[in-house]
Amino acid sequence: MKRPSLLVLRARQWLDIAPRFLPFADAATTELPLARLMRLSLFQVTVGMATVLLIGTLNRVMIVEMGMAAWLVSLMVALPLVFAPFRALIGFKSDTHRSVLGWKRVPYIWMGTWLQFGGFAIMPFALILLSGDSRAGPWLGHASSALAFLMVGAGSQITQTAGLALATDIAPESARPRVVALMYVMLLVGMVFSGLVFGLLLADFSQLRLIKVVQGAAAVTLALNLIALWKQEARNPAATAKHLPRPDFNASWQSFVRQGRTLRFLVAVGLGTAAFNMQDIILEPYGGEILKLTVGATTVLTALLAGGALLAFGLAARWLSQGIDALRLASFGILVGIVAFSAVIFAAPLSSAALFRVGAALIGFGGGLFAVSTLTVAMSLEKPGQIGLALGAWGAVQATAGGVAIATGGALRDIFTSLASHGMLGAGLSDPSVGYSVVYHLEIGLLFATLIAIGPLVRMSPEPRSRHGQKFGLTEFPG
Repeated sequence: MKRPSLLVLRARQWLDIAPRFLPFADAATTELPLARLMRLSLFQVTVGMATVLLIGTLNRVMIVEMGMAAWLVSLMVALPLVFAPFRALIGFKSDTHRSVLGWKRVPYIWMGTWLQFGGFAIMPFALILLSGDSRAGPWLGHASSALAFLMVGAGSQITQTAGLALATDIAPESARPRVVALMYVMLLVGMVFSGLVFGLLLADFSQLRLIKVVQGAAAVTLALNLIALWKQEARNPAATAKHLPRPDFNASWQSFVRQGRTLRFLVAVGLGTAAFNMQDIILEPYGGEILKLTVGATTVLTALLAGGALLAFGLAARWLSQGIDALRLASFGILVGIVAFSAVIFAAPLSSAALFRVGAALIGFGGGLFAVSTLTVAMSLEKPGQIGLALGAWGAVQATAGGVAIATGGALRDIFTSLASHGMLGAGLSDPSVGYSVVYHLEIGLLFATLIAIGPLVRMSPEPRSRHGQKFGLTEFPG
């Protein structure tokens, strides 16, 4: 018998080893094959692309290149906050949607997709107006930009809420947490990939090139979401018949929040999300104004953030499967965030771009641990038939807290930069980096507040055990 070649043996070895290094390889099941699962996850890629473009590239260009006030740009980026509290309602409506077509999730995902596309379609014209290349007053550029940001943000939130609910519908119950976690991994993959692509395309920056990038993002969003949706949700007219009773949202919400630790958990999610997101609007301007980085270099920072979060998702999947409590892991992510913001603060006086990049990556890593851990806890809060409500509540708190934090971060940066420049904070606090530093210090304070909020929840969780099944804690350390 002919012996297999060395190349074939090596290939077989890699096939045996590879699943160990894929954190969510077991998310695929007979009911939901890996190819179908990966295709469905494309809607998260488009959400990640929109996030990079709005929070990363456009806010830096509008603040640094176009000279707009940071408070105005942060207000535009935070405009989807107006829609954020409705994520729980959108999730609930997709749970109970009535339609003769037999679809629950598809109508909401498709509506969100067209909102994303429409926002991106308006944005190039808004950028032209903002550049002053028109006879219209500045108000028209500001209004059209605000509308574009609102449409893209609202569309992303609707698509994401209904899409995650569809993923949990399709997946078997035992695989649902891993499937939803994989969806968030794909969100980060979309952020990393689009961050690198945008950084490459905008290395030689011009307003015309930026407009082309935005137009390309609109076309890619529509195409990928169509591919993601194709033949995913089976039609079931009996489950969406109009004669079926419609549950009351208020009653369902009250039932949901009365579950033991739900309210305290949502408060902790809100505090932690605000702490990790307040820097979103100022991180790239900080790199451009204080550390003198180029547009392409600061855009890559978003990829570093997403890359750190992606690593966190992979490690969290391994650690959670080993029995580590999700809330303890979220607390560890908060501690990493404290170190990360300290590194970003010290990057200015040390004039160290490398330390700044390390801090940005650690922000993504700590935020990723916090996000995946709280997502795991949120999945355990759902009741039968309320998947969309549970995910929507978690997403609503995250989006609302993130939006408020972004708007607050931009306003605080402007206020304290102005005070410092006029010498109102003293001679020792007159550097242009003071406004940024205040925001980063506030984020560290919010992270400590999150630890206080999450502490009692950790005590309510099962204690971690050693491999031999014995409890392990401080009392087991030698005295």
